[in-house]
Amino acid sequence: MLTQDECIIDNVPFIEDILNILDILKSMGVEVEKTGTESVKIKAEKVEPEKMDFEKVSKTRISVLFFGALLNRSKKFKIPPPGGDRIGLRPISVQLNALEKMGAKINRKEGIYEVSCEKLLGKEIVLEEFSVTATEAVLMAGCLAEGKTIIKGAAAEPHVQDLGEMLLKMGAKIEGLGTHTIKIEGVEKLHGCSHSVIPDPIEAGTFIIIGAIAPGKIKVTGVDLTHLDLFLAKLEEMGVNLEKGRDYVIVSHSSNLNSAKVQALPYPGFPTDLLPIIIPLLILAQGKSLVHDPLYENRFNYIQELKKMGADIEMVDPHRTFVFGPTKLSGANIDSWDIRAGACLVMAALMAEGKTTIENAFQIDRGYEKIEERLQKIGADIKRVKE
Repeated sequence: MLTQDECIIDNVPFIEDILNILDILKSMGVEVEKTGTESVKIKAEKVEPEKMDFEKVSKTRISVLFFGALLNRSKKFKIPPPGGDRIGLRPISVQLNALEKMGAKINRKEGIYEVSCEKLLGKEIVLEEFSVTATEAVLMAGCLAEGKTIIKGAAAEPHVQDLGEMLLKMGAKIEGLGTHTIKIEGVEKLHGCSHSVIPDPIEAGTFIIIGAIAPGKIKVTGVDLTHLDLFLAKLEEMGVNLEKGRDYVIVSHSSNLNSAKVQALPYPGFPTDLLPIIIPLLILAQGKSLVHDPLYENRFNYIQELKKMGADIEMVDPHRTFVFGPTKLSGANIDSWDIRAGACLVMAALMAEGKTTIENAFQIDRGYEKIEERLQKIGADIKRVKE
């Protein structure tokens, strides 16, 4: 959206959240064309924010990034609050405060944000938390702002770096990607480019743990191991059978697992999105494990579903949970609350004796493309049931 030229993006997962974003772009008059099974061509020669599909915006958290992009294309627009996972309070005040420092005026009336801006100016922005989307929003806004923007307390996650790499290809001037201080020199114009999205480390981590809990051996390919250093180190500490290659991980069924203490931290720490994913492994481990998510107070909303299956789990408070193992699970009717909780429950169902039915499967589709088809290929007895 930051250029009127054509952009081609490859290695795109056509998950529900991405499909919603593409529909929002099309609703505003942006030309969108799928050019392959994992490629999309986008040309935002024309952008009409007044035609934005509010319903789609409210279905995905990614919509918050429209604030940073649209400020460089429109002097005035309206947008509803973004949607997303039900994992706790996720205010967007950090993003909005940063953009207001750069000259945006943002008011909320009757549940809708009214945004206006005559000119974006480069500023020193000190983020009060290592927010991925706030960093990305300021990155996009700063590229075409007048003067220099400095982001202090910037998120360093791989996908933030990847956005920065694409912006560099488009002609942006950015220094410090991958650090907590990013400097952006505003330019007059950005041009189109071709860019391949990095492999998803969260999806890779999901399939690696599936390999550890399932019988046999699987090879997870297309992995950037440098994005999963602490995660893989934690699995090795627990006794998971891993063989690491240049861009793959071979993992086999792992028994006699050790309990562990796992805490989510900003990159390069253990990713918060992999906390639910490691829980099934901890259910199989010997002894008491501690899982701590200091950020989201509803991250553990899926624990009650695991208890229905027989898991021995005790919530200490909204941010900390003890997992006691090893425990055998039994099939049950359970509910998926969000993307990663849904993936966790799929993994628990693979481990459990008997049949498990998971409701609200659309939550899983938001982050994993055709997960049931991919699991069927490695022998899982799983199928999608039409409501």
